[in-house]
Amino acid sequence: MSTEPEPAHEDTAAAVDAGPETPGATSGSAPGAAGAADEGGAGASDGTARTASSPAADADPGSLGREADGEDGESSGEASARSGEASDGQPESAGAEGDAAPAQVSEAEAELAAQRLERERIARRKAEKQGPIEAGGKLSGTAADLLAAVRAVESGEKPAATVFAEPAPAPRRAAPEPARPPRPVAAERAAGPVGPTPEAVQAVRRVLAEGGAPEALAPQAAALLGEGAEDALRADPWRLLRVGGVRPEQADGFARALLGAACGPDDERRGRAVTVWLLEQAALAGHTALELPLLTAALAERGVPDPDAAVQSALAEGEALAFQDALEEPGARPGGAPGGSGTAAGADGPGGAEAAEEDEERPVRVLIGLERFALAEESLADGLARLVNSTPKQDGSAADWERAADAARGAAADLVRAVAGHGLVLHTGGEASLAEPAALLRAARALGLRAWAAAPGVLGRDRFSALAGGAPSAPGTPDPGGSPAPEDSDSAGPTPAVTVAGLLAGTEGPGRDADGALDLDLLVVLDAPHLDVEAGALLVESLPDGARLVLAGDPSVLWSVGPGRVFADLLAARICPQVASRLPDPGPLGELVSGIGIGELGQVEAPGKEVVIVPVRDAGEAVHRTVQLVADSVPRAIGVPAEDTQVITPGHGGAVGTRALNAALKQRLNPGPGRFGGFDPGDRVVHSPVPGRVLPGRVVTADADGLHLSCAGEDVVVPPELVERTVRHGWALTAHQAMGGRWPAVVVVLPGDAVRALSRPWIYTAFGRAARHLSVVQGVEQALPRAVAEVPAKPRTTRLPVLLAPQVPTD
Repeated sequence: MSTEPEPAHEDTAAAVDAGPETPGATSGSAPGAAGAADEGGAGASDGTARTASSPAADADPGSLGREADGEDGESSGEASARSGEASDGQPESAGAEGDAAPAQVSEAEAELAAQRLERERIARRKAEKQGPIEAGGKLSGTAADLLAAVRAVESGEKPAATVFAEPAPAPRRAAPEPARPPRPVAAERAAGPVGPTPEAVQAVRRVLAEGGAPEALAPQAAALLGEGAEDALRADPWRLLRVGGVRPEQADGFARALLGAACGPDDERRGRAVTVWLLEQAALAGHTALELPLLTAALAERGVPDPDAAVQSALAEGEALAFQDALEEPGARPGGAPGGSGTAAGADGPGGAEAAEEDEERPVRVLIGLERFALAEESLADGLARLVNSTPKQDGSAADWERAADAARGAAADLVRAVAGHGLVLHTGGEASLAEPAALLRAARALGLRAWAAAPGVLGRDRFSALAGGAPSAPGTPDPGGSPAPEDSDSAGPTPAVTVAGLLAGTEGPGRDADGALDLDLLVVLDAPHLDVEAGALLVESLPDGARLVLAGDPSVLWSVGPGRVFADLLAARICPQVASRLPDPGPLGELVSGIGIGELGQVEAPGKEVVIVPVRDAGEAVHRTVQLVADSVPRAIGVPAEDTQVITPGHGGAVGTRALNAALKQRLNPGPGRFGGFDPGDRVVHSPVPGRVLPGRVVTADADGLHLSCAGEDVVVPPELVERTVRHGWALTAHQAMGGRWPAVVVVLPGDAVRALSRPWIYTAFGRAARHLSVVQGVEQALPRAVAEVPAKPRTTRLPVLLAPQVPTD
């Protein structure tokens, strides 16, 4: 089985390929390559946009060229589109489909509208960032000066403090009620189509045809490049790299066809475009920025003759930002002196000269990042600092909160007490620990607070709703599989739970107040490890003054599909109270998954066949045994019907990927000709209206309007031209697609060639989706326990710890 990521739609970008491909090196054909998208840019076929690491990337496990999900090589199907998004930092997925976008304002469109608000907010922040920026921010001076300074620091010719001689920033001051940054307006005010006109799309088609690129890329290219896209491509053919799924060698072929002899590997436009492309690939792998030496090494691997000049050009054009962060000495307090994230502190006061001399010798790292992620990470840090330093709104007396804590038990009481006096609280624990946020919400609502729970996905929302006394929001959506309901679950009525996207877009939850902030007092975010920096920034910026935020989740699961590791960085920063649940997950499955979390894959007693291992020798046997388990063995022996059993596998492509497994499962469970774009009524599917969103559902029917689905309680109509890109069969999912969900029975498929995809977080996440029964179809043999013991989460480069360092309390 191939464990490489397989594009789900046209916004997919492959990670860094092995070996450079320069425009002057060969006379290879102009890309029909850029199309290696045989699906017309709607996602390359299995053999097209395959991921491969460059040697520079392989030297560092947290570097470029990794699978886009950062864990299991699957998420270019779920979060792709990042490399195909517009340079202003917001996805234009709706526009990428051109004039085919549906006329009605759907939940997906509402979400895109909310994202456009974030783009406008970032534009305001950018306008405010004129002139030199404080330490850790964008470096002042010309890009050439930056590169010279970097090289001087790296070579040891100059200490960092003499090179990066910007004024030291003042420490952040705690304020009970700090002034809020400009608030986003209500999502409804920003609604409106943003797709390119048919004339613009046709003009782009002409230039693509002239350059030998697939014309099917035209809608997305026109949406990404905006007005004058045709002229932009003629002036700079390498801008085609902005389109998801297009690789540098493919853009090189397009440039050769348009520019002829004027095309060369040392073209400044090529170096700038490849720099941005590499940063986008890093974002797909979870990084919010890259260290400069790693970036220049990767540029050299891509055939850029002068990597320094390429970075310089990207910085000068404003397509990337540069940062310098101080590295900590062993045993030092994170962040060093307050406010010091890279430059030397002032020398005022007793001992100041000595401190300044020490700071001059402190090592620094220089990072390069895309503006959208850099500003989102800074915005997130500012919002978190506001929560930490603000006094929560006094809803109820201290005695009322204490009585509420006394009525709870164990860690739930600790959680209530922590939330009573703090604006930001972290809660950690496994599946059983969800009862504690549920108890907090009931207590807060009893005290009169407007309290809400939000999960990154529909699966997590419905799972929590069922646990807290509600019910899954849509027929066919998996229930929590028998998770114990908390006592007195209906004492304060159903616990309100929404998705993060729906909350921000205004399609779910309390809506916004007159100032544009969320109309609530307490927000509990479930499955917090799945939050990326952009969603996190939107969330904290939308909270009203005096609100309380609880981030709850299991730190052992896979990290977010998007860039960043917000929950892990916050846990490491220790800037707010942390409450660890003491509730163990019950039964043999709980014992098994808990052991995996600490690096041990032990045998567990399973008298009720809670855990079954099914060894296989090859891919064909793996598919056969999987279908047999889902359709026959599990319903007969365990009593769980096929519709309540979920198959999980590491990747989409290959002989035992989701596509092959779904084809076999459809043939057995719902055979049909697939006359509606490969789908038939009754098919189990997942719909991804925007990158990173997964909505489980079923096919209802199809007509001229498109494919009619029932997804999470909503009737969804997917236009015919979007079906191939946004709808998949859903009997088999990847671990990232399954995040947040839980099913009565789960079949995890691990064929022999899945070894490279395995890690402790992947196995923990996949095995943890099972509530009553887990079957493991495996041909990896000893690689399974070895991955649990020896392969942790892949590192991600983020700046949030440095940005949060001034908030770390000093003892």
